[in-house]
Amino acid sequence: MGVLRNSPKASPKKKSTTLQHLFDLEASNSNGTGIYSPKSSKQSIIESEYGEILSILSHCCSIFTFTDPLESPSEQDFKRLKLFQLLSFMKKSKKPLPEEIIRPLVSMLSANLFRPLPPSAKRTVVYELPEDEDLFSTLSPAWPHLQIVYEILLRIVLNNDPKVLRGYVDERFLVNLLSLFQSEDRRERDSLKNVYHRIYSKFTFYREIMRKSMNDVFLYYIFDSEKHSGIGELLEIWGSIINGFTVPLREEHKLFLMRVLIPLHKAKGMQVYHRQLAYCVNQFVQKEPMLGGTAVRGILKYWPATNCQKEVLFIDELEELVENIDPDQYRKLALVICTQISRCLNSLNSQVAERALYVWNNEQFVKMASSMLEEVFPVVVEGVEKNLKWHWSKSVKQLTENVKTMIEEMDPDLYDKCLKEIAHKEYLADQEDIKRKENWERLELAAAKNHQLFQPQKRIYASCI
Repeated sequence: MGVLRNSPKASPKKKSTTLQHLFDLEASNSNGTGIYSPKSSKQSIIESEYGEILSILSHCCSIFTFTDPLESPSEQDFKRLKLFQLLSFMKKSKKPLPEEIIRPLVSMLSANLFRPLPPSAKRTVVYELPEDEDLFSTLSPAWPHLQIVYEILLRIVLNNDPKVLRGYVDERFLVNLLSLFQSEDRRERDSLKNVYHRIYSKFTFYREIMRKSMNDVFLYYIFDSEKHSGIGELLEIWGSIINGFTVPLREEHKLFLMRVLIPLHKAKGMQVYHRQLAYCVNQFVQKEPMLGGTAVRGILKYWPATNCQKEVLFIDELEELVENIDPDQYRKLALVICTQISRCLNSLNSQVAERALYVWNNEQFVKMASSMLEEVFPVVVEGVEKNLKWHWSKSVKQLTENVKTMIEEMDPDLYDKCLKEIAHKEYLADQEDIKRKENWERLELAAAKNHQLFQPQKRIYASCI
């Protein structure tokens, strides 16, 4: 018994200290600041520091269609004010947001952005006047809210670690974001383009997935629907991506040029996005000039037959490609390019003919033609002489005279030789026409004789009375 009294465990002093310590812990835990409940402590810190933001988020989750007459304009203005407050906080905040704030914030953005888009209107006039696209675009009535929402999303992407955002900005989020490029509101597509490109730049682990998703959109547009409002914006993103490719190019990227960019030339609405498309193709050729042959042959394959506006755009792109292709390929491409340009300068559309004639002012084009002078000259001279004889436009004839003077100076003897060959060819064609007419006359004469020979004779019957 004495041993038990004198043992440390039985010491009254130690027992009272232990009880007091437990009482202190219980009291501190009841106040929510105890060291044994870290989650409660962190939650209280977030609520004290971001309580106002959480309150704002709850107001921003309300969705307005802006087309329902029962919606209150004052509530719409109140939500817009709250969105501005949230954006102001995002701009001032210099430290990354905690995950407890990112989660409801991304949920709010998803609720506002990912919505069913109105059915696309048929805008055939846009294909004829691509520069006036804004006049025919459908403006979203929700843009006063969406504009701020896109700016908030951009701030989240720029100010936070992609590894932290990965759990919230996931593949499903990116797919939904990509589908919004079908919006007919040009303002929304511009904001979306900026955000999507920033995500591609920072979220390196998503790059392959994002490239594949964009390719799927292009392929569906080319081979199925030919209806998509955001092809130009997606090509702008791709232009920046191609600019960052290292040389030599990977096989995957070369296939993108051949299977996606080149077939995009054949779509009916190509005028709307041709500027971005031509930039992407030229970026590839600048990276690897040997790809110039692939690009040129692909464009010639999809050359328009009846659309004069597309022809002018194709001539622009072809001229730019000639400046970037490898000079070693001049001899392989000179004849096919000059043949197509000669066809265009004979076009009855004066804009196409004039644009084709202006190509001869390009030094690189003349240099390419000079590399295969004997093969190219017969085609070019024939086109020039045909214009001078038959074209209806005085301005086209005047430009043709200038081109003829320049070509003659390159090789006068060869030009005269080509003229003689053209005259001989015309003589043979005339002789062929004469023979054809004579053959037809003989056939008609023989047919007339056969008709008389086999024509049934009229018989007269006399009746005997």
